Amino acid sequence: MDNIVDYLKEQRNQEWRDEIRKNIKVKDRTQKIRVLMNEEEPNIRNKNNNEVNTGLTEEQALLEAQRCIDCPTPTCITGCPVGINIPKFIKKIEIGDFLGAASVLKETNTLPAVCGRVCPQEKQCEAQCFYTLKLKKPPVAIGHLERFAADYEQNSGKMSIPEVATQNNIKVAAIGAGPASLAWAADMARFGYDVTVFEALHEIGGVLKYGIPEFRLPNSVVDIEIESMKKMGVKFITNFIVGKTASFDDLRERGFEAFFVGSGAGLPRFMNIPGENYIGIFSSNEYLTRVNLMNAANDEYDTPVISGKNVAVIGGGNTAMDSVRTAKRLGADKAMIIYRRSITEMPARIEEVKHAQEEGIEFLNLNNPLEYYADENGRVNRMKVQKMELGDPDESGRRSPVPIVGSEYYIDVDTVIVSVGVSPNPLIPSSLKDLDVTRWGTIVVNTETMQSSIPDIFAGGDIVRGGATVILAMGDGRKAASGMHKYIKSKKEI
Repeated sequence: MDNIVDYLKEQRNQEWRDEIRKNIKVKDRTQKIRVLMNEEEPNIRNKNNNEVNTGLTEEQALLEAQRCIDCPTPTCITGCPVGINIPKFIKKIEIGDFLGAASVLKETNTLPAVCGRVCPQEKQCEAQCFYTLKLKKPPVAIGHLERFAADYEQNSGKMSIPEVATQNNIKVAAIGAGPASLAWAADMARFGYDVTVFEALHEIGGVLKYGIPEFRLPNSVVDIEIESMKKMGVKFITNFIVGKTASFDDLRERGFEAFFVGSGAGLPRFMNIPGENYIGIFSSNEYLTRVNLMNAANDEYDTPVISGKNVAVIGGGNTAMDSVRTAKRLGADKAMIIYRRSITEMPARIEEVKHAQEEGIEFLNLNNPLEYYADENGRVNRMKVQKMELGDPDESGRRSPVPIVGSEYYIDVDTVIVSVGVSPNPLIPSSLKDLDVTRWGTIVVNTETMQSSIPDIFAGGDIVRGGATVILAMGDGRKAASGMHKYIKSKKEI
């Protein structure tokens, strides 16, 4: 009887919420102030690995959802690489149906709790929000609301598993277990395929695990999302290097009929300046992998990592911010960003720059390293830096940095982390002689289907783009799943 009473109460509450929603006028919605994300205190969080953003309360989420005016033509959806029905999930939040909101997200997004944390919404969906385009006001906090709904579901113990079609017993495989492959795998499972994901490392998640620190994206959040995929029937095989452990021909003999390559861009780039081989100079990939994936910061593990007191990170992207903030948490007295352009030209998210500044990171903008020096043991102890000024815009539209003659000076450092970009993983292209690749080593694909020059091989993410965001990689994975499904259907009746 109590259950019936509770149900009737909930029905009345739902009707009340629906009525309230209908009675809020557009003008009233547009007068509401955008919610601010709750955060840990800077001087506490920069000494631990706890998540910086702590999420919205239910009250904050309800109020922010009321800002959405439910546009007749929701341009925010066009800004989302995976096509989330943004107004629909926000309306679910507004009427208090938080689990329903999470279910809407999962219709097109395999990793909503991840994307709510790390996607650059300010450049994508929120950039296309009515508030931004027409009113010149702060957009609806789509990313904050996505995270809220996904976290609510994860914490509720009522995780919904997306429906999958009846198994067609056709085996397909992904190479790499990063965000592109995870999005591809979820869609292929929905279509009814027998899906296997091969991963070279011992953990699933790719850059979500080895590249992004836990203070931005906790591993537990990623693990819960992956567990949902396992319940959809996706199989994961770790410590398996396609091209070494087994070739594509070997896998074809095992019955796999098509492949998605999402092997990423894990090859680091350096600047090729004198002294880059001294001890204490890392690529950001190596540094973050040692700390994030191999627990180098934990005394119970044997993974070595040099943790200096004067740390310089070269670069201005999100990976550079992750590296320098990690160094601060590992005990650096002085953690510096050295970037050859101004702070406004930095490709890093505004939020990441803000958090770094709050945590005591020093920004040396319009500076560029020229040379490194070492002590008698070969460990870096100093670097020569040159001041820069901004010249004319380059091909990307950003103003080019120009050296200021005679402006060289020296900085004491004992650890340097180079974060100036990455190159595609060369293993797959080198193991397939008929695969078309660009001069940068990225795989050439049809941008509509993501099919490569080898008909049964599709690709997406950084191995195609050469370094991009999680959500763009996921968009590639979804496109590749659609393209592969059509390709297989054209070969046989499913």
